[in-house]
Amino acid sequence: MSSKLKSSAATGGGAAFVPERRFPEFQGAGAWENVSLGSVASISTKKVGDKTCVPMSITSGVGLVSQMEKFGRIIAGDSYKNYLLLRKNDFAYNKSATKEYPEGFIALYTGEKLAAVPNSIFTCFRIKGEAASPKYLNYLFLSNLHGRWLRKFIEVGARAHGSLSINNSDLLALPVPVPASPNSLKEQQKIADCLKSADALIEAQGRKVEALRAHKKGLIQQLFPQGGETQPRLRFPEFKDAKPWEPFKLEELCKAKISYGIVQAGPHVPEGMPYIKSTDLNSELQLTQLSRTSDEIAKKYRRSEVLPGDLVFSLRGNIGVSQIVPKEIPVANLTQGTARIRTRGPARYYLAALQSQPVHERILAVSKGSTFQEISLEELRGITLCCPEIDEQQRIADCLSPLEDLISTGNQKLETLKIHKKGLMQQLFPRVGERDA
Repeated sequence: MSSKLKSSAATGGGAAFVPERRFPEFQGAGAWENVSLGSVASISTKKVGDKTCVPMSITSGVGLVSQMEKFGRIIAGDSYKNYLLLRKNDFAYNKSATKEYPEGFIALYTGEKLAAVPNSIFTCFRIKGEAASPKYLNYLFLSNLHGRWLRKFIEVGARAHGSLSINNSDLLALPVPVPASPNSLKEQQKIADCLKSADALIEAQGRKVEALRAHKKGLIQQLFPQGGETQPRLRFPEFKDAKPWEPFKLEELCKAKISYGIVQAGPHVPEGMPYIKSTDLNSELQLTQLSRTSDEIAKKYRRSEVLPGDLVFSLRGNIGVSQIVPKEIPVANLTQGTARIRTRGPARYYLAALQSQPVHERILAVSKGSTFQEISLEELRGITLCCPEIDEQQRIADCLSPLEDLISTGNQKLETLKIHKKGLMQQLFPRVGERDA
């Protein structure tokens, strides 16, 4: 490795360190080392001025996106000329804390056109010549290598113009693990290519799941009445001559009164009663993913219990998101912001009915709130659904069931691929001690 990559950064007290897994052609290439970010990159302060560039914003965990794509308009305004200039393979460090990246997010710009980011909350840097592989570094930043290093320099509440107060010198002192051999750049690129292949599999699987969801949405549009209509556009042959669908209030279709969750989220009790929060509804309900509360609290709020087959409905935030309680969850409580819907007919039918566009629009239309939107229990109980007899409801549920299963299986495969990629990253990069990162 050239002398300009050398760094005084610690490498585990002077001991050599290597990744758990290495490609065959680099097995005998020797140990890795830490180099400072400043030895392979330099801060870029060049501003847009009178150049024509694409104004960019950032989405944590996703990367740089054009302001037009994210906001539907350009928000640069008069400050545009002071934006920092980005060229292909430049990095932009957004010094805004997010849940996933509390110390800020570093994104690689891969576009061909000149781009720009606001100078108030971004620091930009670029690789010096061929000192390191930008794509390799990008995977390190995605794993939050910088965050584990920078958190020691951030004072609680220290912000300037809405951004974290991070000195460029502290950023450039970041220890970066790289192979310490003449073929360092080739090994970095090999690692980046491997992880890129994993990303391609994840993206392909994600597209399959989205295609299934789009198919399901189109099928629901055909199987349920649309806006201003009382009958579906498609009925199964055996129900062609059946009686027309009739309007009912949602609660009239339930075995029990629609009730709301009352448990307050608290400390996790490993052996306690599981409870479901509104945020749990954003993905499939799994017993192992649920928080738990003490049996004492669970007994106190037993009237908010749900059983397998019940629908759990989000009353606030992401209003209308719903899930069916699976068999693997024999009993659970609900927290505030959720409601239990226990229907007479098949739960899958009513889940689809609530997801149909006209019903979802009616739910949003009666939602209220200034800080955040919320639908009251009374409004939810009074939502009108047009429904057939239970045997036709079951036929619709049976039609949608295989599609739901395909989506569920697709999601599980997607999560497996993400876990596989995470494991690959842990094996392809050496384990760095806390004092180094």
